[in-house]
Amino acid sequence: MIGRLSGTLVEKQPNHVIVDVGGVGYSVLIPLSTYTVLGDLEDRVTLLVHTHLREDQLQLYGFLTARERKLFEMLITVSGVGPSLALKVLSSGRHVDDLSAAIRRGEVERLVGIPGIGKKTAERIVMELRDRLTDAAAEVADARRPAGGAEAEVASALVNLGYDRREIDEVLARALRDHAAEGFDRLFRVVLAELSAARKNAPRARAKG
Repeated sequence: MIGRLSGTLVEKQPNHVIVDVGGVGYSVLIPLSTYTVLGDLEDRVTLLVHTHLREDQLQLYGFLTARERKLFEMLITVSGVGPSLALKVLSSGRHVDDLSAAIRRGEVERLVGIPGIGKKTAERIVMELRDRLTDAAAEVADARRPAGGAEAEVASALVNLGYDRREIDEVLARALRDHAAEGFDRLFRVVLAELSAARKNAPRARAKG
């Protein structure tokens, strides 16, 4: 089974990427939440992978964070929820922690708003998963994650995108001065923008030198 892929991003679409690993292109389906934070073509990326096997098909599903992959794998155990529908849930625009919290609280109406999820399916998701989501995860989600939790997840996600940990820590420390109270999404975008700009400017600086 393939659990992780690290390579060059050679094709990128909202629900699908191809990652070149040693000259072999791996086709991977991804949620929109992963697509929006992936780098540009030819960037190095690392995806956490769920390998889905059927009698006539092997399909890879990729995620930037372990939380996304874990929720995906829990969703596909629910009766009537296959990988395609689970991917739609993660592409709904809601953060994985918010989705987990909604399931634990039994908020069926929030799930029904996701394309492809009817009331009966939403009720099954709540019934089958609410007790499997840990109390610790629910507390983090309900608190909308303190800065420390967001900081650690931002750093982990950026390492998966191929950035150097020392550079990440330096930029993250600066970003936390102005964005410490903000959640993962905002903090991630701020740090990623600065790291991307530094990477693009580095060749110019070396050329001038």
